[in-house]
Amino acid sequence: MLFPFVALKPGFFLRSAVYTFLSALIPTLFCVLLCFVPTPGQEPNDDEVIRVSTDLSVFPIRVKDKKGGSVSGLTSNDFQLRDLDKITTSLYLANGAEQVSLIFALDQSGSLRDVIAQQRDAALSLFERFGKTSRVGVIRFTDQPKTIVPLGNDVEASRAAFNFSAGINTRTAIFDAAAAAVRSFNKDNRDPAERRIVILLSDGLDNRSATSPSSVIAEAQSRNVSFYIVHIPLFEPRDGRLVVRRPTNGFKELAEKTGGKYFLVGNSKLALVPAQPQDLSPVFSAIEQDLRSQYVLGFYASESARDGKPHRVSITISKPGLSYSVSQYGYDRTHHFSVNLTPRQP
Repeated sequence: MLFPFVALKPGFFLRSAVYTFLSALIPTLFCVLLCFVPTPGQEPNDDEVIRVSTDLSVFPIRVKDKKGGSVSGLTSNDFQLRDLDKITTSLYLANGAEQVSLIFALDQSGSLRDVIAQQRDAALSLFERFGKTSRVGVIRFTDQPKTIVPLGNDVEASRAAFNFSAGINTRTAIFDAAAAAVRSFNKDNRDPAERRIVILLSDGLDNRSATSPSSVIAEAQSRNVSFYIVHIPLFEPRDGRLVVRRPTNGFKELAEKTGGKYFLVGNSKLALVPAQPQDLSPVFSAIEQDLRSQYVLGFYASESARDGKPHRVSITISKPGLSYSVSQYGYDRTHHFSVNLTPRQP
């Protein structure tokens, strides 16, 4: 489904937009050194090591059947914990939509204002369909990010934050804003079942940030934050055709490496279509369904794990024909982890 419009950004090109979105999942865990262990005989890469900071390790997962469809209704009884050293006490499983903390990061540059303002009701209705303990917040940015509504339950304030004056001839700091969104989630005071989501709407052109994409991604991974990128592109002539202007390096990777998704909105055929009111409610409905098809899986480490030694833990999905993914590590019936907890200080 396409949603055409025309938007002119000062100093840039005609843009258009369509939709798509989300899905969420990236390891974050606590107080343990948790690292994904591939199949025997392979050495894990540096980017496969996940550092955590509590005795409960939790991580978002996605489950699929043989046909690639999502699977709902699973319980902890559908997973088996293999722990030869007996350093865990039990499994943890929760639905991915039970408790959602959601930050909207809104690009305030140029005529994105009109596009974003048209989406506020659809966007906020997504939040209202989650559990009562869910939270929402809004950050806007041009050359620097500004928190308009801190994470909380004030839906009306969040709705109002979707209305703003466009930044005229300003530079854009996407990665600085992404870092600010990640840091909005308190690292030390968190319910393990909480799904942490950032929905970032932008044209993808960063010409201001002091923060590198890799540092944002690393911090997002450490805090269990997944990015869902909505790319509302600019267009430019190339080889006699109108094509999407390439986003800044690292823009797409924000989603791909944090367990989220990247969605390009629009195509060159719609670049000259007169502006029309947009209805992206199908997009947010797709996001909701995607979250409801996900789970938060984890395990509790006992005091015996705090011996300063590495321990191997494996979790297998026991139902035939099913597999699950942990962030970028792909689908398998079993995933392996290495737990290394330091002794508590007296």
